[in-house]
Amino acid sequence: MATTGTEKVKNVVLVGQGGVGKTMLAEAMLHLTGKTTRLGGHAGTKPTLDYDAEEGERGFSISTTIAPVVWGNTRINVLDAPCYPDFVGDAYAAMSACETALFVVDAAGGLGTVTTRLWYAAENLSLARAIFVNRCDRPDADYDVTLEGLREHYGNNLGAVTIPMGTGDAFGGVIDVVHMKARHLEGGKPVVTDVPAEYKDAADEARASLTELVVEADDELMMRYLEGGEITQAELEGLLGKAMAERVFVPVFAGSCVREEGLFSLMDAIVGWFPTMADFGRIPLVNGEQLDISPDDDRPVAFAFKSLNDPQNGRLSFLKVLAGTLTPGIELTNARTRKTERLGHLYLMCGRETEEVQSAAAGDIVVVPKLEAMTGDTLSVTGKVEAAAFRFPNSLYRIAIEPDKRGTEGKLYAFLEKAADADPTLKVERDEDTGQTVISAIGEAQVSVLLDRLEDRAGVTAHTVALRIPYRETIRRVASAQGRHKKQTGGAGQYGDCWLRIEPNPGNGYEFVDEVVGGHIPRGFIPAIDKGVQETMREGVLAGYPMIDVKVAVYDGSYHPVDSNEMAFKTAARIGFQKAVAQAEPVLLEPMAHLRITVPDSYAGSVMGDVSASRGRVEGMSAGTGAASGETTIEATIPYAEVTDYATRLRSLSRGTGEFEMELSGYEQVPHDIQAKLAAEYAEKRAAGEK
Repeated sequence: MATTGTEKVKNVVLVGQGGVGKTMLAEAMLHLTGKTTRLGGHAGTKPTLDYDAEEGERGFSISTTIAPVVWGNTRINVLDAPCYPDFVGDAYAAMSACETALFVVDAAGGLGTVTTRLWYAAENLSLARAIFVNRCDRPDADYDVTLEGLREHYGNNLGAVTIPMGTGDAFGGVIDVVHMKARHLEGGKPVVTDVPAEYKDAADEARASLTELVVEADDELMMRYLEGGEITQAELEGLLGKAMAERVFVPVFAGSCVREEGLFSLMDAIVGWFPTMADFGRIPLVNGEQLDISPDDDRPVAFAFKSLNDPQNGRLSFLKVLAGTLTPGIELTNARTRKTERLGHLYLMCGRETEEVQSAAAGDIVVVPKLEAMTGDTLSVTGKVEAAAFRFPNSLYRIAIEPDKRGTEGKLYAFLEKAADADPTLKVERDEDTGQTVISAIGEAQVSVLLDRLEDRAGVTAHTVALRIPYRETIRRVASAQGRHKKQTGGAGQYGDCWLRIEPNPGNGYEFVDEVVGGHIPRGFIPAIDKGVQETMREGVLAGYPMIDVKVAVYDGSYHPVDSNEMAFKTAARIGFQKAVAQAEPVLLEPMAHLRITVPDSYAGSVMGDVSASRGRVEGMSAGTGAASGETTIEATIPYAEVTDYATRLRSLSRGTGEFEMELSGYEQVPHDIQAKLAAEYAEKRAAGEK
């Protein structure tokens, strides 16, 4: 397939609620354009795009795949983005590489929460938007009700460009409102006729509404139209692309992917008036400047919007060419790392299959193997160009992971790091407080897929475990105690004796003071006492958690000229400190989490009730404005132990519509019953010889 100029390439990302037929739409486009001989994924046919075994088992897309098709004289890069909530990060990345987001909506299923999230994400990315109302052939389909619901949620700038001829079993094609023609398939071939009489009124009404919407893109034509003048067919067709690129108009198409009805009109519209990258003119950069788009620029720039570790093809980087023309062998510098990388080969990718090409001009998308570039990196000749990054959804589902077998920790961590490099919504860290390897993801399914791939591709089995809470211990009062260690086993013995006073030191951490006078303890043994105390504090006394905010003074003691040594005084310090803590009202502290939760107004009450039930407190509320109107933001502080699973809980409370940010914000004393429980568990472990 030959590569073409900017004006001949259009990039369209398919997004929407899971299960509405996005992948089937892409498969239908492949079939209609002759890329495949049968409709993939239907009636037992193997899909071209959902080729990953995990996708087949789970029944939904996990990763963005590309279907490059040719219609007329234009190549359309169709990006089929996963929209299951846990993998929606890939949809955000795919949208950053496209000019148009085509939302697929079920004519019978209504809207979904993921659709709304992605709608506003597309708005923030300044993408043109279009809607394909799928499954008009379903018995319970209702195009008019669906369109009205879309307008209610997303505004009155939605205009029907095709409307169905009948619904359910009576669905027999679509009316092309732009050209006022009826279109349907007979034997897989398109048939175009005049609008049947029974649909004439509906078509005329849709045409009038469409014209009223798109004239807003041209002041002169709008004034003529408002004064009663006519808009010609050529003028209307010329306005469609302009209005869509300026985002004052969202076209709505009707059809059925399985029956391939309505797709010819959709494909003609994509070629005819969906925008190209050239229609947007310039690309915003991190430094606030703008990058001119031109395939003739001899300083090419490419943006890595996705990385993939494919078991068949190795590491692949998906690049959108922002300026100039890429050719095999070209060397570009990464703006993030300042390293120069050579692009050995350029490929077009259709599902899993690759086709090598010899050039890729501005606006095009290619796949390059063996690059070190990560998602979001910009590659250029100078290395000084950096495209503005897009915002991924928060990865706030956190869980710890452990290998099933000892000795495989290295392979586990290496695989996790590689996976995190390819997927910015996945983060891996070693929690020094708890000693756990912690994964941060969008949701449980994302982690489940990761574990399955870990076993398949690295031969390592692992399991998830609950996060350990980094509790802390401290004291509430002043206390003193003697620590005395005396041991005689024949020959040289051990002798250490010290008196310690401990007191609360809130907010100031650990302090150690030497108050010994008169040489009762030689100066050389004082550091050993300090070290013994600190070791005991790290291990904890009450429930096995590190102690904080304690001031310790050694003020008296005794020694033996032969048997005293550093080890003896370190042991004495441990004994004395533990005895003093027992008298100083030891308490357990728990980390507190500050949450900023945003949900639709209708779910605010449920969320606040859950905050209270989780031992938390609401500290503020605010109403959303603009695109966020109808939403409430709740500020709350909740014990961290109660919100380690909050990503899953909020999804349930808000039916997937809520979002939140979280950060740890200090420690507070735990309730007495929780302290007693943790202390008892610690005592049992010590009695059993466990740490």
